[in-house]
Amino acid sequence: MQQPAGVILAGGQSRRMGGGDKGLLSLGGQTLLTRVIDRLSPQVAELALNANGDPRRMGVDLPVIADSIDGFAGPLAGVLAGMDWAAAQGHTHIVTAAADTPFFPCDLVPRLTLAAEAHPIVLAATPDPKRGLSRHPTFGLWPVALRDDLRAALEDGVRKVVQWTDRHGTGLAEFPVIPFDPFFNVNTPEDMARAEELLR
Repeated sequence: MQQPAGVILAGGQSRRMGGGDKGLLSLGGQTLLTRVIDRLSPQVAELALNANGDPRRMGVDLPVIADSIDGFAGPLAGVLAGMDWAAAQGHTHIVTAAADTPFFPCDLVPRLTLAAEAHPIVLAATPDPKRGLSRHPTFGLWPVALRDDLRAALEDGVRKVVQWTDRHGTGLAEFPVIPFDPFFNVNTPEDMARAEELLR
């Protein structure tokens, strides 16, 4: 498999943070988005940002791609936008990461790619004492060849990531949670306070 392209998902509405762009919040003197860019860019062939609205407000030197499905259709709409962009650039796969998750693993892409030898789609997962493995559906490796299938699913009303991925024999790449869950994401002001603690 060739090195995948990267797509940062920042198209949500951030209701629990009071609206606006969570990725532009500051953590330790850098925006969450800058921290995500710094972690993902060394792992991918090139990088784009999925965000809706005026792209200039994001303040990044990256292609900014909007959802092609109207009405804030969730992360899958961002995955589709990323697939379409990557296909135009000649890539066969994309890796997605959420813009509000500043501590995700620096070996995200190698681990996802290894698991992709046996599965068309791979999602990141961490151990969960109650559920066994907890999936992180905004962190995945996606083949661009499935974009028409995904487009049709979105047009049929599918919104939950795993509702679509479960149709395709999706694999999981397991990541450790020591010293903490690397997929911890900032949804609330309390989460931001926790992120400041983790950064220290």
